Amino acid sequence: MPKLFIDTERLRDLNSGLGQVCLNLGHELVRQCASQHANWELTFLVPSGQAGIFGDARSGVPVSYVEASWLRKFYMPDRYDVWHCLHQDSAYLPGAGQGKLLLTIHDLNFLNRLDYSDAKKDRKRQDMQRRVDQATGLTAISNATANDVRANLHVDDKPLTVIYNGVATDPAQASDDPDADVLKPLAEPSAQPYFLFVGVIHPKKNVHTLLPLLEAFPDYRLVVAGPNDHPYARHISEQAESLGILDRLIIPGSVSENDKLWLYAHCDAFLFPSLSEGFGLPVVEAMRFGKPVFLSTLTSLPEIGGKEAYYFQDFEPESMAKTLHDGLHDFPQNTLRQERQLRRASEFTWTKAAEAFWMLYQKMASK
Repeated sequence: MPKLFIDTERLRDLNSGLGQVCLNLGHELVRQCASQHANWELTFLVPSGQAGIFGDARSGVPVSYVEASWLRKFYMPDRYDVWHCLHQDSAYLPGAGQGKLLLTIHDLNFLNRLDYSDAKKDRKRQDMQRRVDQATGLTAISNATANDVRANLHVDDKPLTVIYNGVATDPAQASDDPDADVLKPLAEPSAQPYFLFVGVIHPKKNVHTLLPLLEAFPDYRLVVAGPNDHPYARHISEQAESLGILDRLIIPGSVSENDKLWLYAHCDAFLFPSLSEGFGLPVVEAMRFGKPVFLSTLTSLPEIGGKEAYYFQDFEPESMAKTLHDGLHDFPQNTLRQERQLRRASEFTWTKAAEAFWMLYQKMASK
């Protein structure tokens, strides 16, 4: 019976994109194992206390767990036919003879970070190259990421497969009210409408370019939801204060899944001017709620948003305001565009992703 090891250690942060990838892909791999690949044994690397999260042998699937720890970075108790790292920066890699490594690469965003020196970028590139060299197979979460990998790393003849992330967001699960006190004023009947950004508040997300839009749209607020421990978050608030629009900027920090769904359900538009994305999960989440999405034209975003999204051609305030103004007027009247957007969002499923991964596992194990 072939053995599959899956690194889902990033379950430790379920509110992050990687945490959601681990959670949803793990559940779907187990489901498909039970129905189609019952001859496999699955072992999940999980954070301490998370053993059992994907079920156990009593569910009919031979599932076992290894809890992540300092020791596990150097010693694993078994050998596997395939070892799948769900993200390229994992601290847990197979030792010699422990299994064929399938490495999923989400992005090479470090190459575009202005706060990294050339020396630091080179060190990270070399570390990534070592991981690629160790891998038997590679996957990327978008064609944009795959192209970056081929352009900046030596892939040689290793297979590199694009497998899009799935999106598990269900608009039907959105609650009527948010949990966080800072968001409750948005639920009041007299509350101003709002634009929404979801993601880590970091310079690469380019959030500061959205602030002048509050000057152009004085009836709106802007909600910027996501981890806000980077100094850039403070810079955003300071810039909003200098523009005189701080009272219409809401930065609640990391939000619960319930609050995120509520925010998607009640926003008027989703704004995402990011400079660098491997996929762009929040874009698809917003599209599933039938919201108009306004994106940058960079990296993976045109690939994910498709023709149904609206795009900021540059980051000049007047140009961005015109794009937003025109899109807000077009979208409610363009039912065909709305239907196409919902169809496109429905293409990104964990069922498809897991099916593609199972094909790779089988191919790797058979060699």
